[in-house]
Amino acid sequence: MPGSSSRRRQGGANYWPGFVDALAALLVVVVFLVMVFALAQAFLSDALSGRDEALGKLNRQIDELARMLDLERSTNTELRLSVSQLSAQLQSSISERDALVARLSNAESELESIRAESAEELAVLREQVSADKDTIELQLRDLARLERDIAALRAQMAALNEALEASEALNAEKDVQIVNLGERLNQALATKVQELARYRSEFFGRLREVLGERSDSRIVGDRFVFQSEVLFESGEAVLNPQGETQLAQLAQTLKEISDQIPQDIDWILRVDGHTDERPINTIQFPSNWELSSARAISVVKFLIRQGISPENLVAAGFGEYQPIDPGRDEIAYLRNRRIEFKLDQR
Repeated sequence: MPGSSSRRRQGGANYWPGFVDALAALLVVVVFLVMVFALAQAFLSDALSGRDEALGKLNRQIDELARMLDLERSTNTELRLSVSQLSAQLQSSISERDALVARLSNAESELESIRAESAEELAVLREQVSADKDTIELQLRDLARLERDIAALRAQMAALNEALEASEALNAEKDVQIVNLGERLNQALATKVQELARYRSEFFGRLREVLGERSDSRIVGDRFVFQSEVLFESGEAVLNPQGETQLAQLAQTLKEISDQIPQDIDWILRVDGHTDERPINTIQFPSNWELSSARAISVVKFLIRQGISPENLVAAGFGEYQPIDPGRDEIAYLRNRRIEFKLDQR
């Protein structure tokens, strides 16, 4: 029995250490696996925790983007409404602009029409004013000339009076005769002047009948005026065919009147050439003096060829220095370019 027990203990002692070693090894493996699992769990927990945070951050960003998208949609809607309103306002503005343009065009047309009518009326008024002004200026010139003549006559009378007073003590009868002679001379001079004025009026009247009512020729005071364009081309001093026709009629009328003028009236027909203020500078005409003088001389030579005595003709050139219209437009220039005829005493 003791032997049997001892054998069982020896036999059992042989298996148990191996079993223990196996359990120990298994335990070590289990512990290792547990540790690996724990580490994996920790790593997985950390990874899942990071993913959750990232997912939460992404969710928050998505929410933020959603809010921004809603805001953009709202803004887009408002912008569309604003664009629609602006388009409607633009269309309305375009319509108003077109209406205003149409009204402006109509207003401009009316304004042009009014301007044209006003220009015509103004031109007529200017011509009337210029004609009246020319008449007044010529009358003033005549008055100034008469005043100068009267002053000269007064000076002569004063000289005669002095001579008469000096000789009065010597011969009172001669004084009376001289006074009577002066009165007779004055009366005779006044009579000649009146006769010449009558013939001048008759000459101009017949000339008007021959030439007819023309805008380019007129009677101004004691002068008959032709516009230069009737007689000459621009910048020329050679008579054109129309001008020769007009002057031939003037010469015929003058010859008829001159036959009626008494021989004791020493009359002349003065031909005055005038230009406008714009200068001319050519080889033939270095200035307006030469042009105006050449035109007056051409007229005189033509009248001589028509049978007018050269003793009764005078040519004078005044250049631009005797204007009848002080303006500086084409109408004034046209009026100032002229040939004047005056029947006067020598």
